[in-house]
Amino acid sequence: MDINPLETEQIGIQTLEKRLMKSESNISLKIGVPKEVSNDERRICLTPGGASVLIANGHEVFIEQDAGAEANFTDQEFADAGAEIAFSIDEVYKKSDMIVKVAPPSESELELLEQDQTLLSALHLGNTTEEFLDLLINKNITAIGFEFIKGDDKEFPIVRMMHEITGSMSVQIGAHYLEKTEGGQGIMLGGISGIPPATVVILGAGITAEYAARTALGYGAQVFVMDNDLARLRHLENALDRRIITATANYQYLSSALQYADVVIGAAVFEGERAPCLVTEPMVASMKPGSVIVDTVIDQGGCIATSSATTHSTPTFMAHDVIHYCVPNIPSNVARTATYALNNVIVPYLLAIGDAGGIRECLWTNTALRNGTYVYKKHLTKKSLSKIFDMPYREIEMLIASQI
Repeated sequence: MDINPLETEQIGIQTLEKRLMKSESNISLKIGVPKEVSNDERRICLTPGGASVLIANGHEVFIEQDAGAEANFTDQEFADAGAEIAFSIDEVYKKSDMIVKVAPPSESELELLEQDQTLLSALHLGNTTEEFLDLLINKNITAIGFEFIKGDDKEFPIVRMMHEITGSMSVQIGAHYLEKTEGGQGIMLGGISGIPPATVVILGAGITAEYAARTALGYGAQVFVMDNDLARLRHLENALDRRIITATANYQYLSSALQYADVVIGAAVFEGERAPCLVTEPMVASMKPGSVIVDTVIDQGGCIATSSATTHSTPTFMAHDVIHYCVPNIPSNVARTATYALNNVIVPYLLAIGDAGGIRECLWTNTALRNGTYVYKKHLTKKSLSKIFDMPYREIEMLIASQI
């Protein structure tokens, strides 16, 4: 097969379509995709190709007008795929039995949720409130959170995809802000013949860190990865053919590495917990003027003492002559790529719900969606949320088995 490099963006969804077009759904879902109202959120969950797959399998898709504009998908493309363009957000919610969106519903959107609807979105634990959960419970919403979806392989597919994008983007961002016009040192990340490359220090050794390291190596940078989990460091060394330098993230090594760092990428995080603060303010003060910090875990508190959340419209600030980039939602800046990534994970789940004959039947058989559910049949179903908000919860397996 001849592949035009200018069309490689489409290959993933074409492959998805070929595999999924054979499905014959037992029920027809009415799937609503509202335009995102959260600040700086440019992604959506479906591409026109994804919508066409769902429609070919007997489902209906309602897309709010201009929902895909920020990701460069036009209403005409969705209409050509067979989706119905809704001219208001109210129309999307009223016509749909399932709402699929990126950010959690805002306060105004919560009021639009209809009784017994299914909500598939991120949860954003740091901003979740007891009132938000109570409203979902009172409206008998089946709520599935991106952060909780975990398959039999123990992977979090949506989280992983976004972390891969974040890791790759963090190096691209660091390289950009090293330029003199952006306030940086005026150096190239990879160097050239006779001139050594820049030094990139990555804090953490998870998925974000791995993709940051891969990208930095691709640029030709010298890469240090620091973590206190030796097993992760070994894995990363092997995965990257020992082209990185690893060290435990203790005070001595961190202090030394940061003095030479041109770019520091904060990617240290513990699942379901606040990010550990590994870098102190004196360490930041010791860094070279014009160096760059990209704190990718700022949405979980950040792992650098001087970090403070910024926005895509005002992405950086200076502290101790060091550029800080602390945007919580990095993948949104590559909204088209991120939308394809979300689409390729979410469409199979939507088809699985239809094939199973409904959300209840699908939750019984689909481990990933069952793990992702945090509100079901007027009950909180996540022990972690129960502890945070001091609310009662029920095991989802019990609720499904009892046919409540």
